[in-house]
Amino acid sequence: MTVDLTGVPEHVQALVGSADALPLRHRMGQATGTARRSAVLILFGATARGHDVLLIEKSDRLRTHAGQPAFPGGGAEPDEDYPVGTALREAWEEAGVEPSSVRVLGTLPELFLGPSDNLVVPVVGWWDDPRETVTGDPFEVAQVARVPLAELVDPARRFRVSHPSGYVGPAFDVAGMVVWGFTAGVLDAVLTASGLARPWDERDVRDLAAEQERVRGTAAVVEGPADRAAPTVAQEPPSPGPPRTVLGR
Repeated sequence: MTVDLTGVPEHVQALVGSADALPLRHRMGQATGTARRSAVLILFGATARGHDVLLIEKSDRLRTHAGQPAFPGGGAEPDEDYPVGTALREAWEEAGVEPSSVRVLGTLPELFLGPSDNLVVPVVGWWDDPRETVTGDPFEVAQVARVPLAELVDPARRFRVSHPSGYVGPAFDVAGMVVWGFTAGVLDAVLTASGLARPWDERDVRDLAAEQERVRGTAAVVEGPADRAAPTVAQEPPSPGPPRTVLGR
């Protein structure tokens, strides 16, 4: 399929061009036969503030992934044009993104999330005609944010978090949210593949609940063994030197 890249910035073109070699897939487990097909939309755009990417924050009332920042996305419906149709439908339902305003540029390799048994395909899009975003069903979505890429690559906003499950992975402090888990893992890989990533202190490991309380005023970590929202996209340990753990700020 020939993709029209007219007007698409170089960093997005670089990501699309290196999609097959995304520096993340090798850290994912093997999909099960029962895995649910899902898709997320990685939607890049531009404003007067510069280039950005669209994120949502899930409602605290959800049974899983409560309060977590995420890309718009969800499970495929029967007879749907998967994964593109799934990603565009979810972005419309969750953030009011008009499907016709998005130029789909390609897909990234499918990623398996063991705790939730989901096989996720990230769909990359460029927002040709950005409109005002809206929060969809408030039971599912707490907020929608267009996050500047300049903030995501700022070393001062980057660190790693530790989860009660034993997971340690990348995180971002942006838009009044602590972005972690699957979404942060994908963002970390996307920034690297697009050539935007800047060096940051990977030894800086912080307690997730403490960071959420600092940034949001409340913590949204479920610490019991039934926490199926615990992520599997961990970051490879930095080298050299031990982690520099920070319990609170």
